[in-house]
Order: sequence, then structure tokens, then C-alpha cells
Amino acid sequence: MDFCPGFDIRPDETGLSFSYGPDVFGSMAERRHLDDIRMSLLDPACKGPDVPYVVAMDVGKVRDRSDLVARNLLYGAMTYAAGTLGREPVRSQGHIHAVSASCGMSTPEVYEIWEGEAIVLMQETAHEDPGRCLAVRGGAGDVIIVPPGWAHYTVNADPTRRMSFGAWCVRDYGFDYAEIRSRGGLAYFPLIDGEGHVTWVANERYAPHGITDVAPHVYVELGLEAGVPIYAQYERDHGRFDFVARPRLAQEVWAAFRP
Repeated sequence: MDFCPGFDIRPDETGLSFSYGPDVFGSMAERRHLDDIRMSLLDPACKGPDVPYVVAMDVGKVRDRSDLVARNLLYGAMTYAAGTLGREPVRSQGHIHAVSASCGMSTPEVYEIWEGEAIVLMQETAHEDPGRCLAVRGGAGDVIIVPPGWAHYTVNADPTRRMSFGAWCVRDYGFDYAEIRSRGGLAYFPLIDGEGHVTWVANERYAPHGITDVAPHVYVELGLEAGVPIYAQYERDHGRFDFVARPRLAQEVWAAFRP
């Protein structure tokens, strides 16, 4: 991998699973099939990898497991295949984090890119007027945060190679797809142009105000450190990511959020 996540986890050679070191617990990777996400794509009949991406939820160091459970905090790992889905790069279908029973509101997610290049497309709502639409591009070691309630999907921005990342989320996570599926996806579709670059085309079922391409910043307002794996930051201070499971702790940050 291009960036060490701070514990012994690696995508296998096929990219369809993960291997774990002796001090690491982890689950069998769940495969997401193309047929599962077709209705959120620009061309639902497109061809592409049968398994665009895999997800292993609840991974980490064995010694931390009881603390993670107590904090209602979960670490997940994802790998996206190389290639395209028709004219689009490989990506997820998009969702909003459902209201978690543990905190009574939608929760944020903290991404860390391990290898390849990713774009997280996020918009404030899935209503006809989606509000701000941001395309946040990150490479190995970059951190990208999706705030509570925002609709989003993740793109493998380099179709020539796989892309992997880890993420902190709440343990009682859930996904709300209803409004996004009713509009055939999010407000913009990513397209691969003739030079292999990602461009954007608007979804006609929305009335967006434009899309802004941005780079992630260091989230010092949330106490995060640049260049330090987010798992290592948790190890240094077990309470550092409590805002993920208890988003009201960072209410002022969400109100004035910038990626």
C-alpha cells in the first residue's frame, strides 16, 4: 500500500479481501456487486467489474476491541476495483447515514486514503435543491470527513489501479437510500474523459448550483493531526474520534463545515 494505516491490514492480491496480522481482528470482506448499484449509475445497463468494491466492517487491534465497543466506534476497510462502469469510474452508489438510535441523529464518517486516488462526492441534501455539492479529491494519507446528514458516494479516481481506504464510523450504522434512489443517484455523475480524468455531468432530477472541486484540509478544528494514521491518532487518545459516535460534540463544526 502507499500509506501505512497504523495496523497490520492489507488488501489481498485479488483486491477482493483483506489479510490481517496476528494482533488484528477483522471480518470477512463483503462484496458489493454491480447489479446492487446499477440504479444509481448514469447508465444502469453498463458493463464493468462484477464486484466494484468490497467492505470489511469492524477491524482493528485486538487489544482495542473492548474500548471500541464501549465507545460505539467502528473502523471499516474498503477496496475499489480498477476499471470503469460504462463511462463512469468505479464508485459506490451513494447514501445518507441514517439516524443512529445511540445518538438520535445522522453521524459523520472519517475517511483515510491508503492507496490510489479517491474522490468523495458529497452534497448537503438529497432534495431537488441539493445545496452545496463538493468533489473532495484525496491521495494516500489524506483524510476526508463527511458530515452528518450529507449524501455522498466514493469514486476510484484512477481507473488504472485499485483504490483502498479506511474509515471511522458509528457501530450502529445504517444507510438511507430512498430519496437518492428516487432521483437515480446524486446530483452529479463522474465521467472519465479521453485523457483518463474525472469530469462531471449533472443529474437532471436535481436543480444543483454547480459542483466545486476541493482538496481536503487538516481538520484541526476536530483535533486531528496531519500525516498521522487515524488509527494511530485513536491509539494516542482514545477519545479523539468520539465525535463520530456522538456528533453533537462537534455541532459547531458541522454548522460551518468545510472539507
